[in-house]
This record gives sequence, structure tokens and C-alpha cells, in this order.
Amino acid sequence: MNFGDILDQWDQLQKAEVKKQKESSKNQVSHKKANAPTKEEKEALRLQKEEEARRAEAKAGYDWEKERENKINPMELWLRRYGVVDKDSISEKEKEREHSKSRAYLEQMKVDARIDLHGLTREEAWTRLEQFVSESEKRGLKKIMIVHGKGIHTKGTSPVLGETVRKFIEIDKRLGTSGHPEARDGGKGSTWVILKNNL
Repeated sequence: MNFGDILDQWDQLQKAEVKKQKESSKNQVSHKKANAPTKEEKEALRLQKEEEARRAEAKAGYDWEKERENKINPMELWLRRYGVVDKDSISEKEKEREHSKSRAYLEQMKVDARIDLHGLTREEAWTRLEQFVSESEKRGLKKIMIVHGKGIHTKGTSPVLGETVRKFIEIDKRLGTSGHPEARDGGKGSTWVILKNNL
């Protein structure tokens, strides 16, 4: 017998061994499959175990219905934790910012609050304006009206309050665009102002 014959004989023995192993594993698998429970049987077994656990807990005083009511929906939990982004509100604010560049839009905006400075001195008017603007900004107001009069009752000097209001608006960084309303709303005797930070 030469070396090639020995190799062939060895290969045949190896193949026979592999074949035996495959057949024995098939028998084991088919035996296991024959005894393995079906999906339906597994599900029935699981449900039976859950029911037994519920009964045991019910005997101990555990209320499953109450537990189900107290469970929080995962989506609800996420919303509570991270909140909601109101895209409509953001969109409306963006539109309002775009409109704020338009003077016609600003003139048509409703006035949120007004102050009447009639009868005050320049210093009193300045102090009242500072307080009024600070309070309006805290309250989130967008447009305010300052009534200062036309100065027709001023004797001997030029109108004081109108000039004071104009200077105050120029100096105060919180205030933006301003203008006079139509005659029926006060005309030149009133000035409306936009609060920049609230727009």
C-alpha cells in the first residue's frame, strides 16, 4: 500500500465519522422537536403562570386594576420630562418679527397700556416714564401709548412734555419705533412706542 492509498483510506474514515455525527444529531433534534411544546402551548403556559401570580397577589391584597390605572404611558412620561415644542407659537412669533419691520403693521397694532403725563413737570414726567416702561416690559407688553398733550395750555414757553417724551424715547434702549396716532386717538398730543425686547 502506497502513501496515496493511505490518504484515501483516511479520508473515507473521516467522511464516515462526519456522516455518523450528522445522523446522530438529526435523531437528537427530531427527538427534541417531537417533545418540544408548540407556540400555542408556550403562550397558554405563560398565561396560566400570569393568572396564578395574579391570584396569589389578589389573595395578598394586590389590586391589578389600580396598578394598570397608575401606569404611565411611555409617551406621556417623555412629554412630562422633556416638554413640547409649540411650533405654531414659534411660527407666529417669527411672523410677528417680520411684521415688526413694517411700519404699517406697527401702526395697526393695538395699544397694550397708556400713561397720561398731563400736568406733570419735566422731571416728574421723566420719572413716571421710567417706571411705566419698566413695568410694561416686565408685563410683556408690546405697544404703549404716552399721552403728553399738544402744549396748547402752556403759557409763555414752548411745549415741554412732547419734547421730553421724544428725548426719553431716543435715549431709552428698550424702546423702538414710535409715532403719533390718528387725530381721533390723540394725534400729535400722544406718542405710541414699541418695546423692542417684547416684540
